[in-house]
Amino acid sequence: MDLEAISGRAAAHRLGIFGGFAAEPDDGLPPGTRTVLLLGPEEPGFWTHVSAQPEYHDGAPDPMDRWSRRVISVLAADVGAEPLFPFGGPPFLPFYSWALRSGRAFASPVQLLVHDRAGLFLSYRGALALKAELALPPPQPPPCTGCAAPCLSACPAGALGVGGYDLAACHAWLDTSPGAGCLAAGCAVRRACPLSQSYGRLPAQSAFHMKQFHHA
Repeated sequence: MDLEAISGRAAAHRLGIFGGFAAEPDDGLPPGTRTVLLLGPEEPGFWTHVSAQPEYHDGAPDPMDRWSRRVISVLAADVGAEPLFPFGGPPFLPFYSWALRSGRAFASPVQLLVHDRAGLFLSYRGALALKAELALPPPQPPPCTGCAAPCLSACPAGALGVGGYDLAACHAWLDTSPGAGCLAAGCAVRRACPLSQSYGRLPAQSAFHMKQFHHA
């Protein structure tokens, strides 16, 4: 099965192939893996689709992760792959380094991963480890080249910028009245990225993730 066919099957679940890479023998991947494909939310339309799924209405915790595990496991079986997930640890799989190897995600000026399409709204719901060697598109140029880097000064709490990330300051800001804007619409730094603004992610999805992050 080629990349186009796998992409079509993933699209039925509003998932897109956000990059891939050729596996190396010492990667610690399932035996026989030759290609890894990274899966992320296909926008617009992802949140509308996912929030209508059973996991969002059964009252159990972690609906996004449970949906991802169910759907990507079925997709993997369908295309003859092993499913891999960025959650469920420790230990956690090295999705950050895998993303950099894909040639479609890069370290941004604030060190968060930035994607050539999703910008700083990049997230991975899982990956497919395939035994077939697939032809992958060439790497993309880093999207931050030539950008004015509004992400560097976007954090209203000063918690994320050129000096790195201050987790305590971020949580403290979210507990304030002005911080409600970040809780409702998503991280101001992520929203400042020009690519994020063209990605089509709904504020309701950002609010879901912010709630998981701040109240976990």
